[in-house]
Amino acid sequence: MNDKLLEISNLKTYFFSDKGHVPAVNGVDLYINKGETLGVVGESGCGKSVTSLSIMRLLTDTPGKVVDGSILFEGRDLLSLSESEIREVRGNEIAMIFQEPMTSLNPVYKIGQQIGEAVQLHLKYDKRKAREHVIKMLKLVGIPRAEEIIDEFPYQLSGGMRQRIMIAMAMSCDPTLLIADEPTTALDVTIQAQILELMRKLKEEKGTAIMLITHDLGVVAEMCDRVVVMYAGKVVEEADVLEIFENPKHPYTKGLLNSVPKLGQKTNRLESIPGNVPNPANMPKGCKFAPRCTQAMDICQEQDPDLLQIADGHQCRCFLYQRELTKEAQ
Repeated sequence: MNDKLLEISNLKTYFFSDKGHVPAVNGVDLYINKGETLGVVGESGCGKSVTSLSIMRLLTDTPGKVVDGSILFEGRDLLSLSESEIREVRGNEIAMIFQEPMTSLNPVYKIGQQIGEAVQLHLKYDKRKAREHVIKMLKLVGIPRAEEIIDEFPYQLSGGMRQRIMIAMAMSCDPTLLIADEPTTALDVTIQAQILELMRKLKEEKGTAIMLITHDLGVVAEMCDRVVVMYAGKVVEEADVLEIFENPKHPYTKGLLNSVPKLGQKTNRLESIPGNVPNPANMPKGCKFAPRCTQAMDICQEQDPDLLQIADGHQCRCFLYQRELTKEAQ
């Protein structure tokens, strides 16, 4: 029995300009099982959001284009669907909570119109029933005065309120897969906890799978079943959440975890990863993390390592383990 809901193979998404192409996503392989929460972590510029936009086929009006790979959702390749077919999938089977609520809502339409459009289209509700459903969703995400807010415009709401509107919109049609791109960034800690609890409840009651893109490793520890770590447009490590936190292998993953304050930690200074994520238009030769890695070897400067299975369910893209596996094989 195949439990994989979404399976991405060798996904390459490039952005094109007069000066050439920029490989924002450069060979990503990942999967999400039915009813599972997958955490996707990494610094800004690592390709997380572009991967999610590629899944949703939302790069049409941008310089970005998927140039290779496949995105299988319940056995269908989303990249081969027509525009009308992918519109049936978007919002209905796969929904997305976008990272920036300030620009994701249309400023000239009322809140009720923006959420109700998808409800009427996918659930086939009439206007009255759609309005009732929208009010119910607004209340679920903690919107006060839902009966009044439904008739207001986005500019009348705070950033946190707009983020909750985006979450209500994404959840309104009970999607099979929910892609949440930094869903709690604009929210205070109390509302953040409520939203995470709501997403967990959706997963438990509806069996919704969640792809959670975040910088917050605390949220990952609380919400996720498995974790994918991305760097420079590629997956550098993948394992279940306990394995990632207790036994990280890639130097980049270790750096991310060491930069998080720990309860009872007495040191006044947190560790940091030296340098910055490389510019996708000017990637270093060899391993893309080598210029920032304290354990880099000569081979790291010349060759890019493969993503290898180093234990059951644990993959890592690093020559430290490639060398060890070669010795074991001999």
